[in-house]
Amino acid sequence: MDKLLEQIKKGVVWPFSGGIHPPQQKSLSNSASITRLPLPDKLVVALKQHIGANGKLLVEKGQHVLKGQALTAPTANWSVPVHAPSSGIITDIAPQPSAHPSALPELSVVIEPDGKDEWVALNPINNPTTLSHDELVNIIHQAGISGMGGAGFPTYIKADTKQPIEFLIVNAVECEPYITADDTLMREHAIEVIQGLELMQQLLNPTLCIVGIEDNKPEAIIAMSKAAEHNEKIIVQTVPTIYPSGGEKQLIKLLTNREVPSAGIPADIGVLVHNTGTLFAVQQAVYEGKPLIERVVTVTGNTIHKPGNVWALLGTEIKHLLDCQGFSPVPQQRVVMGGPMMGFTLPTVRIGVVKTTNCILAPDHKELAEPGPEKACIRCSACADACPASLLPQQLQWFAKSKEYDKLQEHNLFDCIECGACAYVCPSEIPLVQYYRVAKMEIKEQQADKIKADRAKERFDARKERLDREQEERQNRHKRKPAAKSADEKQKVADALARVKSKSDNGDEKSAVAAAIARAKAKKLGDQSAELEPDNSEVAKERALRKEQARKYKDQKSQTDESAVSETPQSDAPVDDKKAAVAAAIARAKAKKAAQANEATEPAESEVPQTDTPVDDKKAAVAAAIARAKAKKAAKALEDAEPTVSEAPQTDAPVDDKKAAVAAAIARAKAKKAAKALEDAEPVVSETPQSEAPVDDKKAAVAAAIARAKAKKAAKALENAEPAISEAPQTDAPVDDKKAAVAAAIARAKAKKAAKALQDAETPSAPDNTDNSSSSIDANVPKSSDDKKKAAVAAAIARAKAKKLQKEGNDQS
Repeated sequence: MDKLLEQIKKGVVWPFSGGIHPPQQKSLSNSASITRLPLPDKLVVALKQHIGANGKLLVEKGQHVLKGQALTAPTANWSVPVHAPSSGIITDIAPQPSAHPSALPELSVVIEPDGKDEWVALNPINNPTTLSHDELVNIIHQAGISGMGGAGFPTYIKADTKQPIEFLIVNAVECEPYITADDTLMREHAIEVIQGLELMQQLLNPTLCIVGIEDNKPEAIIAMSKAAEHNEKIIVQTVPTIYPSGGEKQLIKLLTNREVPSAGIPADIGVLVHNTGTLFAVQQAVYEGKPLIERVVTVTGNTIHKPGNVWALLGTEIKHLLDCQGFSPVPQQRVVMGGPMMGFTLPTVRIGVVKTTNCILAPDHKELAEPGPEKACIRCSACADACPASLLPQQLQWFAKSKEYDKLQEHNLFDCIECGACAYVCPSEIPLVQYYRVAKMEIKEQQADKIKADRAKERFDARKERLDREQEERQNRHKRKPAAKSADEKQKVADALARVKSKSDNGDEKSAVAAAIARAKAKKLGDQSAELEPDNSEVAKERALRKEQARKYKDQKSQTDESAVSETPQSDAPVDDKKAAVAAAIARAKAKKAAQANEATEPAESEVPQTDTPVDDKKAAVAAAIARAKAKKAAKALEDAEPTVSEAPQTDAPVDDKKAAVAAAIARAKAKKAAKALEDAEPVVSETPQSEAPVDDKKAAVAAAIARAKAKKAAKALENAEPAISEAPQTDAPVDDKKAAVAAAIARAKAKKAAKALQDAETPSAPDNTDNSSSSIDANVPKSSDDKKKAAVAAAIARAKAKKLQKEGNDQS
């Protein structure tokens, strides 16, 4: 260590590999002092002029701001504010072309200066040694200072580095051709630069501060040496003029013989590098209280009549700088921001100056020729020889063209400082740096996407872990054992158990409890039995009484039926009610039919006496025979009807009441018809003796008497039979079966008896008809006129009675 430090102090320089020696062209602008330009018409202040996040906007459109007033406030890491370069009105806050090769729009605050250039209240620190580390860092942070060498790294981050810093290097090399801003700044403000260096020395406490200056800046070397001669920890080291010795890694190599590892930072090796302009801004922020609102910009080129260095307010349009320095554009004029090696051509001169703008180059065509068309690589390896980072530019260019980003990273693409030395020496005029820049941008985008995805996955995993943990805690909460009881609680439980035990040992109390339990059980059983067996003894008694009454009624009824049946002479077997009704109906029908048959025969017989021709005995005999035949036929029909009636009960078909009524009506009609026939037949028989033929008066009287008796008997029998039959249809109540059977049997018997009587009544006249001689004999029996009249009257009375009876029978039916 001592050996290295001694070597450094002795001025030993360790060269780096590669590098080129382009024309310096610094004499164009370093001969004059730094000038201050008039206020521009407007200032376009971009919110982002450094590496890191934008600050939070503090102003609005139309607001008047003062010089040095903060326009934004830092909100996130690596965020630094921007300040108003001059007092004026904010005319617009909108995206404006950015200081980038693409000139992509970026949010900017447009200020129209009022010409007063009025400062905000400043807070200068005369003795910064009294400030704490954080206070000093905060001042640097709030002043909006970022690296002014080209990278734009926030200065407060470097100032607050926690890693030990051994060597604090001031990059005053300014190797880029044409650029003399740092040179003139050191020449004119060497003390301020050294003061800024001492402030950083206060913060970082390095072992040694080294000011590296190329040997083509003798005046700056003298000024810096003189300004730093009071601080023995600051040495001014002269380095050879070679490009890009101003690169951070290359300068560290030159001054300390240390190399920054790939993908590492200088702090990793105990080294920290600051630009001279940055140190000047730190001094202004602490000692003057001024934020970073301006910087020294070299305006040079053959098209500039007054090339030199100017104090340019941040946000000053390039056009204003060119106009102030006497810009005379040529056809296809190029205006480059930065040096010819690392700078980029501006798409427009309406872009504002930013904190990293150190040079505006407006060359003519002879000074900076247009690059020719790209040719194929001839594998000359000149690019590799010129690369200060010991890379393989040719190989990187192939990988970049084929978008093999993994191989690009394997070949340490990000070690490239984009110095342009490779492209400068390439005979094929391949824009190698442009390939690298595009490849770096795409790789960064991929890395950003990957970082987002990783963070999203981390959030998902963290959330899942939290949910699992909470679920496990809930489960464990339910499984948790109850808290252990204290000694007092245990003693209380033991006392309670002892009391219970003592009570259980007491026999009286136990028996009382047992008795109570027994009473409860008995009560419960009583309630259950009461619920299961309700008291229905009264209902049972009533039911038994009804049954007894029904039984008695049934017995009485059965006795009544038996007596009724027993009265029936012809049948002892039980007769079905419906069948009996049907039989009765059939009997009545047959009787009526027989009556109709007799009635049908009567007209023929009645016509006999109506003839005008004299009736002789033969005719009378024929008429009597016909009458007898009809009567016999009627009797026969009635006799035939009886078996049918008797057979009727044997049918099993059910007969309802209506049918029985109909059948009874039909029977009555037939009986009526039979009676009518009988009535009609009687006159024939009775009139026969009244014929003009001679008739025995006595015999006729006897026959007539007999006939009347029989007719009367038959009428009586029929009269007695019909009420029994007619009762069935006259009542609406259900017919008693047995009674109906009995009535039917009685009807049949009476009808049969009547037929028999009628047959017997006709029988005496038959001999008269069949035996014509005898009848003639009887007819010739002389009778008195009184007897004849009596017989005729008796016969008429008999007929009238029979007719009356018949009529009454009809009315009843």
